[in-house]
Amino acid sequence: MKKLFKTALLLLLCFALSLSLVACSKDVGSSNVWENANYTENTEIGEGSKTISLSVEAKEKTVVFTIHTDEKTLGDALLKLDLISGEQGNYGIYIKSVNGISADYDVDGAYWGFFKEGEMMSVGVDFAEIKDGDKYELVYSE
Repeated sequence: MKKLFKTALLLLLCFALSLSLVACSKDVGSSNVWENANYTENTEIGEGSKTISLSVEAKEKTVVFTIHTDEKTLGDALLKLDLISGEQGNYGIYIKSVNGISADYDVDGAYWGFFKEGEMMSVGVDFAEIKDGDKYELVYSE
């Protein structure tokens, strides 16, 4: 009888633990990263003599920004327009938010990849000198 009681108690504890794990788990795959986005449609912003394109890709959605600027670097242009935020580090700004969408590797394992016309950049946005007609991409990755 004692053995049956212990087995039942053990099963009950396992079931309770399973329920608590399910209740506390976070389904990252179904989260809507766009819920805090500032822009959800293609947008034209800024003023200046240079026009560049920035695609912001996250999950299954892309928003294209047509940016007008006189800034020398992409980082300066994006910071001035409040399209990015992050922390200054040894290699320039570590982007943690683009268009209001957060990606912090230390918190959620996500990060922003930086590309120019489909090729990964070897420099950060701080050092990417822009020319009229350039096409850049910031891609959310997990």
